[in-house]
Amino acid sequence: MTILTRRMFTSALATTVFACISFGSAFAAEKTFALVQINQQALFFNQMNEGAQKAADAAGAKLVIFNANNDPAAQNSAIETYIQQKVDGLAVVAIDVNGIMPAVQQAAAAGIPVVAIDAILPEGPQKAQIGVDNAKAGADMGKFFLDYVKSNMDGKAKYGVVGALNSFIQNVRQEGFEKTVKGVEGVTTAGVVDGQNIQDNALAAAENLITGNPDMNAVYATGEPALMGAIAAVESQGKQSGVKIFGWDLTAQAIAGIDAGYVTAVIQQDPSAMGAAAVDALKKISDGGSVDKTISVPITIVTKENVEPYRAVFK
Repeated sequence: MTILTRRMFTSALATTVFACISFGSAFAAEKTFALVQINQQALFFNQMNEGAQKAADAAGAKLVIFNANNDPAAQNSAIETYIQQKVDGLAVVAIDVNGIMPAVQQAAAAGIPVVAIDAILPEGPQKAQIGVDNAKAGADMGKFFLDYVKSNMDGKAKYGVVGALNSFIQNVRQEGFEKTVKGVEGVTTAGVVDGQNIQDNALAAAENLITGNPDMNAVYATGEPALMGAIAAVESQGKQSGVKIFGWDLTAQAIAGIDAGYVTAVIQQDPSAMGAAAVDALKKISDGGSVDKTISVPITIVTKENVEPYRAVFK
């Protein structure tokens, strides 16, 4: 082998070794984050998934998403599986905020950082809570409702709540609203029905609420399935001219209701930003950094006056 040939061989070998090392380092550096989701029926959760996926792609990380299909036990099992798979971080949208804590603690004990999205977990080893201030937002909607009743309903309203009693976060929203309107002269309640965070159940519950309270003229819905059910119930009962709906989480149907005049106001969160914030937080923590314990994402109360920018999102 000539000196020139030997040099060319040595150079090629060094380049190959360097390339292998670089590839191996890049491969080793890829992180895997898991998002344990409630369901994939609600647009809200799908938008959260999209935001998380975009953030993972931008970070050069792998994202796996588990659909619990509204089953708290399935969420716990998924977390246990991800612990065994040694993922680099977990984002959890809890169904049962208390029941999920043993699994969260197991993950932390295994050195896997956990962040909570939307549903507020009890005090524990989770690194961050990401979402809106649901109690304050519920109270803000209560204030909006009272102002609307005073200006547009002669100060008199009988409202019912379509809730999801199996959802801690929606119970917080319900409480924030009801505390604000309770005891106000001219405002009474028709009670609460449980839609169980499932649209078909919410529809049936809302229809029973309307049928049992013919004098009811307002509904507060605590989440997307509840709002969708309330809208469908008002339409099926022909109550568009007599019942005003206030609720959470826009959809195309909610915007159509705003245009028609019977959906008055909807609290719009930014679920995509929540998902992105969760992945960004996990990436930072897994890289050895730290994040704020509470990461707040703002809300907007959407009415006919400011609905226009949302039309493109909810076609």
